[in-house]
Amino acid sequence: MITQKKTLVLLLVLSLYLNGFSQKLTTNFGAPVGDNQNSQTMGVNGPVLLQDIHLIEKLAAFDRERIPERVVHARGTGAFGYFEASADMSEYTMAVPFQKIGKKTDVAVRFSTVAHGKGSAETARDPRGFAVKFYTEEGNYDIVGNHLPIFFIRDAIKFPDFIHTVKPSPVTNKQDPNRYFDFWSLSPEATHMVTRLFTDLGIPKGYQYMDGSSVHGFKWVNKEGKVVYLKYTWKTKQGVQNLTPAEASAIQAKNVGHATESLRKDIETKKFPQWDLYVQFIKPEDLNSFDFWPLDDTKHWSEKKFPLIKIGTMTLNRNPVNFFEEVESIAMAPGNLIPGVEPSEDKMLQGRLFSYFDTQRHRLGGNFQQIKVNQPKNKVINYNSDSWNSSRNSSFPNPDINYEPSNHIPVAEENKYRNASYSSAEKAIIVQSPINKTNNYGQAGEFYRSLTDTEKEHLIANLVGDLSQVNSKDVQKKMITHFYRADKDYGMRVAKALGFSAKDFR
Repeated sequence: MITQKKTLVLLLVLSLYLNGFSQKLTTNFGAPVGDNQNSQTMGVNGPVLLQDIHLIEKLAAFDRERIPERVVHARGTGAFGYFEASADMSEYTMAVPFQKIGKKTDVAVRFSTVAHGKGSAETARDPRGFAVKFYTEEGNYDIVGNHLPIFFIRDAIKFPDFIHTVKPSPVTNKQDPNRYFDFWSLSPEATHMVTRLFTDLGIPKGYQYMDGSSVHGFKWVNKEGKVVYLKYTWKTKQGVQNLTPAEASAIQAKNVGHATESLRKDIETKKFPQWDLYVQFIKPEDLNSFDFWPLDDTKHWSEKKFPLIKIGTMTLNRNPVNFFEEVESIAMAPGNLIPGVEPSEDKMLQGRLFSYFDTQRHRLGGNFQQIKVNQPKNKVINYNSDSWNSSRNSSFPNPDINYEPSNHIPVAEENKYRNASYSSAEKAIIVQSPINKTNNYGQAGEFYRSLTDTEKEHLIANLVGDLSQVNSKDVQKKMITHFYRADKDYGMRVAKALGFSAKDFR
């Protein structure tokens, strides 16, 4: 028998249910929409009227639903969570997330592939982007890297050319090994990254099964202005797991978004993925004491020479509620720095400091930092004004004063703070030249020799699979020469698999 109380509860639930489906629609400017199913026409069967403001607004909004996709890292997904510090690093940096044990900082993460478009398969052989945004009380701090610890080139001036090679041909609109191997054959610094990419590491099983790296070196600065160079490494607590080409093909035939789906499902079922964050240090006075330039992003910092120091753990525990607003609109940039962190002299990083901000302005507009997912936790105070989607001007202490200095608004003491800055190039002259210590093959050979026999077989098979599609024998021979200089066995095995003999290199 249904009691009066239960009846009232049922009526309330029914009312909420019905109201949810009969909510009053409005236009973007808040006016009620009378009919959202039928356009205004001249008579029942007449032509549609231009005066139907709701129709025009609805179509115009629909026409603009898509924004330019990222030129690189277009295919990706995201999640949210927190970072908890496990070490007090105040001896080395003022950066607030790393000041005391147990401190928690909210984070947003975007994982991605690099070369292919927004709707491409997540089984592609490709580096994976690994970008983390820390929402700190002193502004947003982004660590924007990849799942592999190095990159193909060491100077940003070559980046547009490199990306053009891995994008579809402007003639055939198809990715073509002839193009990227042509570029790599004349870029010996890429040998190390190509070797890593063509192992099984090139196709992670899922985003939660891969490590991450800042790739670049950065500078930490403490309160006394003392500087130390460092790299960040994220170690997955789920274990590194990868796919073979056969496994990737089988998955791709059924699901082009398997990695996004897998990450989202784990978070939904409360199998929250975690990564430990480590740093490696080099003192400024030691930068020139190695047989390579440590700020060359084609070089890995050996864990034996530069021990990993654990500083905290990241946990992802929330999926995006609206993908466009929280993932497609998130704007990661290596130039999002906070007191205690500075960019190093890495040539590739220096170019990215400009390029990432610029691409976000192109995609999201000049006020992309005012989009909710990009807003810092602390209050933003500056006099950047107007332009598209500006919502800051009215929040000025005095809306009439959008300049500095002004007698009306004294400068606060905290606004006089100036980041400490250290450069190893105080007396340098301006040049355009390669770095002194290129050592393009040493680490590539070390990495090859560290692989198991099975891993070496997979590497050779993966390389030959793409190199066999290259029409130019000259390009094939140049790539073999790079591999041979890294390791004799490495080069000879690729040569043999491609049908070359020793006399072909005389």
